[in-house]
Amino acid sequence: MYRLAIFDFDGTLADSAEWFLSSLNDVADRFGFRRVSDEEIAMLRHRSNREIVDYLGIKTWKLPLIARHMRAMVARDAERIRLFDGAAALLARLREGGVATALVTSNAEANARRILGSAATLIDHYACGSAFFGKAAKFRAVLRKAGIPAQAAIAIGDETRDIDAAREAGIAAGAVSWGYASAEALARFAPDHRFAGFDEIERLLLTPAG
Repeated sequence: MYRLAIFDFDGTLADSAEWFLSSLNDVADRFGFRRVSDEEIAMLRHRSNREIVDYLGIKTWKLPLIARHMRAMVARDAERIRLFDGAAALLARLREGGVATALVTSNAEANARRILGSAATLIDHYACGSAFFGKAAKFRAVLRKAGIPAQAAIAIGDETRDIDAAREAGIAAGAVSWGYASAEALARFAPDHRFAGFDEIERLLLTPAG
């Protein structure tokens, strides 16, 4: 069914939530948005990305500055972030099965490659450093580079903005349950596929009946 799988990185392939949440209030102090308690962090898992930005009081014009700062922080702390168990094995099986892969993320390519380690060579196309709400343009660029039509591609991520971007680019949306956004928040955006484990992604992409 799908010849190209476009993966998000943080929260989808990389288990970076603990690092991110431990850094969030320091970033809030630096850029002047709302600090959050553990209870608020849990509550925000049930909100969309746009609702989270509004709740935190982040000015839209600050998002690129915050993203650039976060990329620098990841570069500093990359050794603290690991791939989820099973992520590298999935990429290897997709390569063996003839499914092309891409990475579209707000993170920097250098950071992603460091954290991926040897698995970095299993990804065919990189389109990193996307704007917070700008993944759709990166998706279209990957489709052109891969020479694969939109209907033969799926974007797989852990946030509601990943689903929005997939819709905007005309490709299928897959949502994973192990990232930051809750299953309920993702379900409200009606992704085409929902995954509870990497084995379910493999089953969809590599079995003849999907």
